[in-house]
Amino acid sequence: MSESYLEIERHRAAMFRTDISRPVRLAIDYAVIGKDTTFFDYGCGHGGDVQRVAAVAAASIGWDPYYYPDVPVVAADVVNLGYVLNVIENPEERQQALIRAWDLTRQVLIVAAQVLLKAPTRNLLPYGDGVVTSHNTFQKYYEQEELKKYIDQTLQVDAVPVALGIYFVFRHGEQQEAFKAQRFCSNAVTPRIRIPVKRFADYSEILRPLMNFYTRRGRLPVKGELEEEADLLREFGTMRRAFAVVLQATDEAEWDAIAYRRSLDTIVYLALTHFEHRPRFSQLPMEMRHDIKAFFANYEEACEIADQKLFSLGTPGVVAKTCDKSKIGKRTRGALYIHTSALQELDPLLRIYESCGSRTIGRVDGATLIKFSTEESRISYLFYPDFDTDAHPALQESISIDLKTREIMRRRYKNHRNPPILHRKETFVTPSYPHYQEFFQLTQQEVDLGLLENKSQIGTRDGWEQCLVEAGVEIREHQIFPREDRKDDASLLSGELDAAPMTLEE
Repeated sequence: MSESYLEIERHRAAMFRTDISRPVRLAIDYAVIGKDTTFFDYGCGHGGDVQRVAAVAAASIGWDPYYYPDVPVVAADVVNLGYVLNVIENPEERQQALIRAWDLTRQVLIVAAQVLLKAPTRNLLPYGDGVVTSHNTFQKYYEQEELKKYIDQTLQVDAVPVALGIYFVFRHGEQQEAFKAQRFCSNAVTPRIRIPVKRFADYSEILRPLMNFYTRRGRLPVKGELEEEADLLREFGTMRRAFAVVLQATDEAEWDAIAYRRSLDTIVYLALTHFEHRPRFSQLPMEMRHDIKAFFANYEEACEIADQKLFSLGTPGVVAKTCDKSKIGKRTRGALYIHTSALQELDPLLRIYESCGSRTIGRVDGATLIKFSTEESRISYLFYPDFDTDAHPALQESISIDLKTREIMRRRYKNHRNPPILHRKETFVTPSYPHYQEFFQLTQQEVDLGLLENKSQIGTRDGWEQCLVEAGVEIREHQIFPREDRKDDASLLSGELDAAPMTLEE
């Protein structure tokens, strides 16, 4: 059928959602949408996001040319253009939708479109720069970089990738830089009270906000940054004297570690700005300017340090050597594997290396492990959704990024009959991980029983199950039990097993 005779039914592309859409959920998670925010959904479909955002924002309204044509189109702090661009078959109209949504935006425009790493071919009819689906709807499938380029060129902006197919476009530069820096901020825990100092106990209530601030920023607040400033100055005279009381009751080394970590966060952020138009010092959020003054001699020094680390990644072998020295993660012949929770504990070089990938695709929701390839410029994100609960979880999906070409590849293993599985889970996490001890004890039991010796066999689910059968054991909830049909066979193990799980001593 000729394109001129096709009548696209755009409204049929609107989805009935049982939960908030992913782009809007990310905006809420990142505090882009909050209780003081007004929200407008441009092309809201059935209006599910509008209803759900109303519970968390100051105001929420949506317009749709088919379902809500009579709702007024209004400006708002946050405007959502979610999965609209990909269903408009007319390129000029598509561009006008993007421009109109941006014109309505006071602070942040959310742009989301379908991104396929391998476009489907079944039941699709080519149409313009996209395809017509079996539901007679149009779909324009973008590549990740193609979508960013389209937004940037149309609006003359620098769209920030948040996830695959999802970008935030900021109206104000300071807000954009604060958002980008936020993503490189490592986790820190406020040091606990170790010494029962009376002076600290007497003033603990007003000292807590100061401690929380230092945990967030790695430095003391400057004038006007802390709401409780007047109370602290009235009691102690200066912030430094107030913090001296905190140091009497806590371990100073822990505060030094927080400050060092925050300085590294700043270096990682600045290293990534090299790829874009690096903001002038005056364009940074005020709190970031204070951070840089606290951690470095000046902005130029901070940028120089960041660039040195970034450029060093281009030196042959430096990534491999850094992976070799890493005390975190599982090192194999061609890669270092770490749990996503351990990323911020890594050497800053590896954090920058990973950020070179995440700057292309943003947040990789649901990823369990990060693979740092040492034989090629590639970062991969591996998905093991049952990592915490399954003693030997199966790989369900991987997303990898070629850092030279920025090509993204996705592989799915969910329906594989014999998927690869994990062993020695404690090697991927840090000792502070909630299940570390449980993982460690299981591995020790498996080593004692010789279950991990045949590496070529146990790498897949079938091979591992066969290994367990041959050993006469089974694993339930990270504990090893004798198989019911073999538990009386004393030749299987060096000692008789009863119904209780084995311990390390056994």
